[in-house]
Amino acid sequence: MTERKIKIFDTTLRDGEQTPGAHLSVNHKLEIALALERLGVDVIEVGFPASSHADERAAAMISQRVKKSAVCGLARAVKNDIDIAWNAIKSAANPRIHVFIATSPLHREHKLHMTKEDVLRRIDESVSYARSLCCDIQFSAEDATRTEPEFLAEAVRHAIAAGASTINIPDTVGYTTPEEFTNLISYIRASVPETDSVALSVHCHDDLGLAVANSLAAVRAGATQVECTVNGIGERAGNAAAEEIIMALTVRNDTFSVTHGITTEEIMRVSRLVASLSGLRIPNGKSIVGKNAFLHESGIHQHGVITNAATYEIMTPESIGLPRHDTDRLMLGKLSGRHAFSARVAELGYNLAEEAINTTFATFKEIAERKDVMTDSDVMAIINEYLDTVSGRFALDTFQIQSGNRMQAMAMITLVREDGARFSEAALGDGPVDAAFNAINTITGAWDHVTLETYNITAVTEGADALGEVRVKIKSGDIALAGRSVSSDIIKASIRAYLHAINKWLKLSET
Repeated sequence: MTERKIKIFDTTLRDGEQTPGAHLSVNHKLEIALALERLGVDVIEVGFPASSHADERAAAMISQRVKKSAVCGLARAVKNDIDIAWNAIKSAANPRIHVFIATSPLHREHKLHMTKEDVLRRIDESVSYARSLCCDIQFSAEDATRTEPEFLAEAVRHAIAAGASTINIPDTVGYTTPEEFTNLISYIRASVPETDSVALSVHCHDDLGLAVANSLAAVRAGATQVECTVNGIGERAGNAAAEEIIMALTVRNDTFSVTHGITTEEIMRVSRLVASLSGLRIPNGKSIVGKNAFLHESGIHQHGVITNAATYEIMTPESIGLPRHDTDRLMLGKLSGRHAFSARVAELGYNLAEEAINTTFATFKEIAERKDVMTDSDVMAIINEYLDTVSGRFALDTFQIQSGNRMQAMAMITLVREDGARFSEAALGDGPVDAAFNAINTITGAWDHVTLETYNITAVTEGADALGEVRVKIKSGDIALAGRSVSSDIIKASIRAYLHAINKWLKLSET
C-alpha cells in the first residue's frame, strides 16, 4: 500500500509575519521564500496582497523567483481582493489563490453581519470567480472549529462545487482539542464524499498549546495538507511549528505511515534565518531547533549519549542540519577573504548577488578589524542590516557626542544627502541617543511628523566586543516604520537605525 503524502503549506510570510513585533521587508521575504523552497515545502503563502502595497510587491517578487513550490496569495471572499492577489502571483510557475470567509455563528453575527445563506452565496461567487483566473484554488472556512458541523460541511460542499481544489479547516483561535479535531475531520470526510477528490488541509493556532497535536490528529483522520510556520511564529500564541510537524512525521513514521517532501537537513538553517530576519528569537527550550534541544547537562544523560546517542536522542542533530559540535564558534576573521565569506553566507541560507556580497563583505572587514571573534550571528546581523536597507535620501557621515552625569547630552550630526549636499546640526537631548535623534529630526524635517514608538538594543553575541543590534520603530500618523542597524558602537548603531527608519518615512512622503 502506497503511503499517503502530506503537503507542507508554509505561511511564515503571511500568518507568521502577523506576530507582534515582527517586521519583514520585501528583501527579507524573498530570502525566506528561497530558503523555504530549498527546504522543500509544497506551498509558500507569500502574504495578503490586498492588505498592503508591500505585501503585493513581495508576492510579485517571490513569484518571479520561486520555481518549485506553489506560490499562494491570500484573499478575502471579495472580487477586489482576488484580483489583487492574482495580479501579484500570476507570474509564478505554480500560482494558488487562497480565498477565505468566516463560517462560525460568532463571526457571522458580529463580524460579517451575514446569514448562512449569505455566506454560502459569497462562497459560490468568490471561489468560482477565483477559479476563472487560476486553476489552483484553496478555500478556508475561518473559525471552522466553532462552526456548526452541518453548516461547515455545507460550506465545504459549496466551495468544492465552485472549483476549490484544496479545502482548509482552520482552528483559527486554537480552541479545539485533538479528539474533537479528529472527530470533525472524520465528520467532514464522511459527510462530504467530494473531499476524496480534493486536498484536505488544516491550519491550527497555539492558544492552548495544542496546535501541533491538533495538526497531527488531523493527519491521522485523513488530512493531506498541514499549514504551519517556521519556529511556530504567528499572531497571539503562534501557529503549529513547521519543524515540529515535519520531525514528528519523520521520527514517528511508524505510527503515522505518511511521507513528505521536506529536506530535513535544511530545517536548522531556515529556522535561524527566520529568527534573525524577523527579530523573533528562538527560546532555548524550543523543540527541535532550540539551543538546548541537543544539549545534555546531567551526568547520567551525558554518559548515555557518549555511549550511544540514541539513549537520550530520538533524532540526530545532523538530521536537521545541525553539526553535533556547533557552538557558533569562530568561523571567519579579519584575515578571511571574500571567497570564504561568500561561501559562509551561502551556508547560512542567503542568496546574495555579487554586489550584495561586495557590500556586506566590506562591512564585515570593517567590523572584524575591531572584534576578536566573528561568529555566524555577527555575519547574519550584517547581512540582515543590508537586506533591510532602503536607498535613502540621507546617509550618516560623522557624529560627535558630548555627555556626562553633570551636563546635558549634546550630539553633532552630519548627514550627506543623495545629491552630495552635506548638512550638520547640533541638538540637546535626555542622553546621547536622544540628542542624536533630535539632530536628525532637525536635518530631515521630521520633528512635527514622526514620533519614536520603540527603541530596542540586543547583543548579537557575547563579550565586551559583541555587536549590538538596534531596532527602532517610528510612527507617522497611522503608519509604523521600522529601522535597524548593527555595530560594536551602540551609539553608531542607534543613529543608523533611526536614520534607516527616517529614510523610509521620507521615501513614503514622496509617493
